[in-house]
Amino acid sequence: MSVPGVGESTALGPALKRWFSQPPRRHGEIDEERTVSFLELFYDLVFVVLIAQIAHTLAGHTSWSSVGDFAIVFGLIWIAWLNGTLYHELHGREDGRSRSYIFVQMLILVVLAVYAGHATDEDGQGFAIVYAVLLVVLTLQWYGVRRVDTAEWSRVTGRYIGGMVLLAALMVVSAFLDDDARVALWAGLVVVFVAGAAVQTAMAGETRTAIAGTESLSERLGLFTIIVLGEVVVGVVDGLSEAERDTTTIVTGLLALSVGFGFWWNYFDFAGRRVPRVGRTPLVTWLMVHLPMAAAIAGAGAGMVGLIEPAGDDRTPAPTAWLIGGSTALLLVSLAAIVLTIDYREPDRQVARSVVTALGFGAATALVVAALRPVPWLLASALLALLVTIWVFAFGVRARASRTGAPSIAS
Repeated sequence: MSVPGVGESTALGPALKRWFSQPPRRHGEIDEERTVSFLELFYDLVFVVLIAQIAHTLAGHTSWSSVGDFAIVFGLIWIAWLNGTLYHELHGREDGRSRSYIFVQMLILVVLAVYAGHATDEDGQGFAIVYAVLLVVLTLQWYGVRRVDTAEWSRVTGRYIGGMVLLAALMVVSAFLDDDARVALWAGLVVVFVAGAAVQTAMAGETRTAIAGTESLSERLGLFTIIVLGEVVVGVVDGLSEAERDTTTIVTGLLALSVGFGFWWNYFDFAGRRVPRVGRTPLVTWLMVHLPMAAAIAGAGAGMVGLIEPAGDDRTPAPTAWLIGGSTALLLVSLAAIVLTIDYREPDRQVARSVVTALGFGAATALVVAALRPVPWLLASALLALLVTIWVFAFGVRARASRTGAPSIAS
């Protein structure tokens, strides 16, 4: 067996010690050629289970309050994923230390998934305690970075560690609150984390930031998007499994799944595998806007069950219509914000502006569709037609630009 960094003649004991005790990479030691590893793909699979748990709960009871609870718990899950992802992206190595930390996180995340489905009610205390334990592990990792960082970056990392310690402490406190107070505190923590990350990055300077928009990080964001797109497939299968499978129901299910195809087509053609422009504002926007976009896709997936089960009704139930239509609108607005941050070459920037306009119009139209609450198959058809129209419009703008020598915005 070949062990990275260990020579043939090296004694086993010292070799293992070195392989498991290498310090993390310092801030600034960005590996531009890094590719996403199989271990990172394995790590992301745990989040498939976490998101499936909360999506299943939302699918079983769709209301304004349940949507809010879903968004809050999804935000906490996304923060955990982002922390683990950024640490490995910026500081991890292909060694025993990095592998061990990732597997420890996965063990904790599996326990967290047990409590996730009912985190806002009877399992809230367990979720809070396990989440705090996860934050402690992540904090220890970041502390290891601070120990090897230069004086300049050590101060930046120190502030981040302070924020993580406070976040863990507040999660412990939340375990002893009643359900409403606990969920309200969690909502505040999600908002503060996102805002704090933006401030933290801004304090590092305009062009020199603690985070780098690399191709490997863009790929990780794309992989997380695929994870939440999987919830659309799960929602369709669950809906078809629980409903009477007549022609109308099956057609509605296939149309609903095609809406998920439309999500994939627009995201990966307009934003997938692309990096943001240099500068703190595009970088932070590009990174953080993936949170509402991913939540929107997962929310739409949960809504597919409520769309398919009443496929024969005269109108789509109001909670389901607003969940799917509103999620589509949020996705399109988020995608527009991401497109505005991407590092397109000058000819393509004009194409991007046209795409952003189309996405904004599409978001408004999705809300109109939700308000009209047509029969389920028609609601799915309308949203699918909307997503197709946006892409075709962008394709047309792109085709006209290509005749003048502009490269393709979607390739």
